Amino acid sequence: MLRLIFSLSALAAGLVSSSAFAAPGVDGGPSARPAERGALVLAQEGNIDIYYDARGNRVLVDADTGKVIAIQPPGSRLDRRSLRRQMRMQELGRAPADDDDRYYLDNPEDMARFRRRQLEENGRVIPPPVDEYDDNSVDAYPPAPNNDEGYATTYPEAPKSDTIKRQPLNEASIDPEQPGQGEVLQTNPDAEPSLPPNTGGKAAVDPSLSLGVRQDVAALQVLLDRGGASPGVIDGRFGSNVDKALAAYNEINGTNLKSTDAVGIQAALAQSGGDAFASYTITPEDVAGPYVASIPEDYSQKAKLDCMCYTSVTEALAERFHMDETYLKSINKGVDFNRPGTMIKVANFGKLVSTPVTRIIADKTKKEVYAYDGSGKLVAAYPATIGSADTPSPTGIHAVSRIALDPNYTYNPNINFKQGQNDKILTVPPGPNGPVGSVWIALDKPTYGIHGTPDPSKIGKTESHGCVRLTNWDARELAKLVSPGVTVEFVGGSTIADVGGTSTDEFTQQ
Repeated sequence: MLRLIFSLSALAAGLVSSSAFAAPGVDGGPSARPAERGALVLAQEGNIDIYYDARGNRVLVDADTGKVIAIQPPGSRLDRRSLRRQMRMQELGRAPADDDDRYYLDNPEDMARFRRRQLEENGRVIPPPVDEYDDNSVDAYPPAPNNDEGYATTYPEAPKSDTIKRQPLNEASIDPEQPGQGEVLQTNPDAEPSLPPNTGGKAAVDPSLSLGVRQDVAALQVLLDRGGASPGVIDGRFGSNVDKALAAYNEINGTNLKSTDAVGIQAALAQSGGDAFASYTITPEDVAGPYVASIPEDYSQKAKLDCMCYTSVTEALAERFHMDETYLKSINKGVDFNRPGTMIKVANFGKLVSTPVTRIIADKTKKEVYAYDGSGKLVAAYPATIGSADTPSPTGIHAVSRIALDPNYTYNPNINFKQGQNDKILTVPPGPNGPVGSVWIALDKPTYGIHGTPDPSKIGKTESHGCVRLTNWDARELAKLVSPGVTVEFVGGSTIADVGGTSTDEFTQQ
């Protein structure tokens, strides 16, 4: 009897134990498997902005420095090994990069070097861009979402009376920025980027993901311009011109400002003139022009025009406020620039440099012009295009011989380059869209000088015909600071003596 009772007790205990092991526990169950790291997790934890370029490539950009970390072609987006390697690098911390490891989106040589490095590391061929200077194309600043009206493309009729005349404007009248006026197109690092739609093999990009356009960068460019260190065009983009201007700004003002110091930048803006942007009301004189429909490429056609004037109100206003024309449109979406009385948002670049300059250094390696006062202090710096491999700039020390505002341009195929079938001497009328822009600062070396340009967005990124090319507003500012006899020293880079020849930027003033 006892043996039977003992056997039944043992059997009952075994059943209870088996149920306990089979029942899932509330706290003792297996933990949920963490989600694999994907593009979204990488962007959130690594402080990285993710964009899609015009070819559908996924571009990873450091949100703090604007540096391109990686470019992933469409076929490699699911390469989790590459993503895990990038995440590991972020966890280990970013060490200061050498100069050779820094890549700028606006520098064709840097981007070519970056593509070669991608080819070596990943064995993938990344095709070069169609236009090496397409970062300032119209597509880079697309219309805002949900806006079907687009930008105004019509021009006003000619005035029916002679009461409106175009007058030179030394300084524009601007007011503090009005609430709700104009909205800067900028990227949001916390927003999840969507994959490109299926477009039959052709890449398409969400217009809101315009690569590199940021309001805080534009504010920094305005501050640099106020401090005498020109960044070139104000376009809301990081690049080599901004880096050079920031270094010059710190030397001019005795500061140690960094591009990532948002608090310091805002404090410096408040001390130097207030907000980076302000409001401007378009006047009847702005709309009246004069304007031309377009600027032809052929010099014989240029010579037939009355002036090398601006082609639109937006081009004229963009130059007046030191801005890229497409960027001006992007922060004033849906605005009719051809209507007098329209209020727009513009860069509040402040007052121009007024300290007389006694010495100029043109650094061909850095593509920068430095201006010094009588005590040897740096007072202004400008990004520049200085010569080329085929037509280098001079070497040594020269001097300013004369200064001309709004000069005409003499095309002489016997001295300059020959364009097409043009074998006769031609005189191109003056204007901001002329071959030498709106300013000519002649040097004592014949056919060489410092001058403006009809393409301000390409300064520091292209080549010239031997002269020193600045934006029109920088050249005009420098022209007011120098006088005949001021020395101009060329340093670095190749020289005209290395290959022989003369400048092709010669002009004749009427």
